[in-house]
Amino acid sequence: MLKSMLTRRNAMLCAAALIAAAGLARPAAAITPDEIKARGKIIVGIQGDNPPWGFVTSGGKQDGLDADIATLYAKELGVEVEFVPLEVNNRIPALTTGRVDVLFATMAMLPDRAKAVQFSKPYVANAIVLIAPKSMPIKTNNDMANLTIGVAKGAAQDTQVTKNAPQTATIRRFDGDAPSVQALVSGQVQALGGNIFYMDRVEKARPGEFENKLEFQKLYNGACTRLGEKEINASINAFIDKIKANGELKTIYDKWMKVPVPEFPEKLEGIPFAAN
Repeated sequence: MLKSMLTRRNAMLCAAALIAAAGLARPAAAITPDEIKARGKIIVGIQGDNPPWGFVTSGGKQDGLDADIATLYAKELGVEVEFVPLEVNNRIPALTTGRVDVLFATMAMLPDRAKAVQFSKPYVANAIVLIAPKSMPIKTNNDMANLTIGVAKGAAQDTQVTKNAPQTATIRRFDGDAPSVQALVSGQVQALGGNIFYMDRVEKARPGEFENKLEFQKLYNGACTRLGEKEINASINAFIDKIKANGELKTIYDKWMKVPVPEFPEKLEGIPFAAN
């Protein structure tokens, strides 16, 4: 009898624990532009250590291309902007759990990511490259054999280096862009997977020693909202169309990218720009 009661009690406790865990794992409730306006601010997830996309200045101010675009979107809504600097691996969890309303966070538009978040139309172009010493002869993927290559864990460059490097290469994954760049300039790794702006940071640390060796992938970045949030997705898409048309995106490109605004694709395979 006592054993039976204990068994039932244990089962009830397990069931309660599962219910509690399910509650903790539940996605954040959807948010609309009207709710953001009523609150008076939009909470934006952004990178804090990846210039020129998103970085924190010595004075503690969030700056960069993504910061400028997010600030313009906040102005479009008539609200203040609150930035939450995030590491690469924390970006999607911060959005899906409701810590932030939207990501303007160097979010490369990839089909696997589109299963977890809703991308907007693209607003900036990027490329994933391999950086190595000028003296190192690297012209094909096979030339990466036996190299130790650093990447930011979970970033697009992690995916591309893992995909393209021979199995004899050693891939070291670091928690973010800054640590991976530091690993190259300090000699912890021989080469580095990065984006088109990594070279500027590497050059400042070790002038004249490194160069872009390989280009793995051309990418586009979009803003991210939660799946099924139709209203804020439509609002962001309309905003992106507006700043492309009125020249504000060009002004930001001139400031941070220093290259012409590219032609953006009307669609990307496996990545819807509009919420269902």
